[in-house]
Amino acid sequence: MPREEFVPKEEVRYRRIALLIVMMGVMMAAIDTTAVVLALPVMITDLHTDIISIVWVLLAYLLVITILGTQVGRLGDMFGRVRMYNVGFAIFTIGSFLCGFSSSGGEIIIWRILQGVGGAFISSNSGAIIADVFSEKERGKAFGITGVGWSVGAVLGILIGGAFVTFLNWRYIFFINLPIGVIATVGGYILLKERSPRIKEKMDLVGIGLLGGGLTMILVSLTGMAGEGFTTPLGILLLIGVVIVVLFVLWERYYKAPFLDLKILRNRVLSASMFAAFFQSLASYAVIFLVVMYLQGPRGMDPFSASVLLIPGFVLGGLIAPFSGRLSDRHGARIIASVGLLLQVCGILVYFSLDLSSSLYLVVLGSVLNGAGSSTFFPANTSAVMAAAPKRAYGVTAGLLRTLANLGMVCSFAVALFFASVSLPRDIAFQIFLGTGGLSPVLSADFVQAMHSALLASILLLAVAFVLSVLRGKEERAKR
Repeated sequence: MPREEFVPKEEVRYRRIALLIVMMGVMMAAIDTTAVVLALPVMITDLHTDIISIVWVLLAYLLVITILGTQVGRLGDMFGRVRMYNVGFAIFTIGSFLCGFSSSGGEIIIWRILQGVGGAFISSNSGAIIADVFSEKERGKAFGITGVGWSVGAVLGILIGGAFVTFLNWRYIFFINLPIGVIATVGGYILLKERSPRIKEKMDLVGIGLLGGGLTMILVSLTGMAGEGFTTPLGILLLIGVVIVVLFVLWERYYKAPFLDLKILRNRVLSASMFAAFFQSLASYAVIFLVVMYLQGPRGMDPFSASVLLIPGFVLGGLIAPFSGRLSDRHGARIIASVGLLLQVCGILVYFSLDLSSSLYLVVLGSVLNGAGSSTFFPANTSAVMAAAPKRAYGVTAGLLRTLANLGMVCSFAVALFFASVSLPRDIAFQIFLGTGGLSPVLSADFVQAMHSALLASILLLAVAFVLSVLRGKEERAKR
């Protein structure tokens, strides 16, 4: 048996501090993600806007993180991962403060873009900080513990966010980030130390422009089709966006310092793990949106009551994540992550069985299976990515992983909205997405049918992620 690694007490203490601060970043992002979804219907009324515009409160944030992900990871490699992580906390906290005081749909989208900049710095450098602090055989456990931070944040976002939206004001869902952000920013500057070597890199501004422009056009066209139906201008915009994304891929292939270093993907374990994360995210993010709208629409529940039903899954996920990470350290990620994907499929199948008279206990069961699955998949898969990453490029690798996962999240939401709008008359879709209760049985049945179509698409996407996870092979981990 290999000898246990001796770790000095000072190093153990520092690892705990680093983990705690990284967990706070993950937790803050989770609070923001789940709470904003619950608040969308109320924000539409309060800011005097419509669903197609308010969708960009979510999309703008995710789009910025997707576009900047690898580049701010590269900045971490160049100027220090801890420094860039702390900068991200400060920017995110300021953005949260400004979001809470927004007076219009356009204004809150602007501040959400600022939040996205901070979120990109946080998400792209957090995995690299973990990789710097922990040895390869301990990273799965560490990523599992950060998964607890996500689950705790998601529970707080759902429970406290639901309470704020129902009983107080949606603005508090942004103000709740302020104490966390201030403590983490100050704590990070005082307590975290730079351990990464400085690497000379170049920024790929052309790549940023191509990816940003192409994705924005695609999302604008898809959300526009959801609100207006298919039109020739929107179809042309979609085609142009796709062409620009293709040009982006070609540019990345031949540019010497690419935005996405495609050479990294030559490693089979690394590429399969990253694309498994992409398809898992593409399949999963729309699910909570659909279930929330099902509960607030056809079932006529208020945001708080709907949120309570989703909590058990996040609680169980928080308990499972550390064990999943530990098991992946010992046995590799392939089997553990693949089991997680199968659990998610089972959870979505439970949601697929929902109709207008289903017991709400099925929602709880679905959330438990889905939460257990995602918390089993995430730490194991992330551990596999960082184990296969070149040691001098942890920042770029972590950024690329988050970019692909966030790209999946962006597209997942847009696809869900598109599926719903295609399957329903526009006025019915608006009633559902506005969160209004009291729909007639016929209209509610139409929404349930549309939800089933979107959930079926999610199941197929998870199947793709499962195949990639199984075929990735077993990663090599250092035995030091």
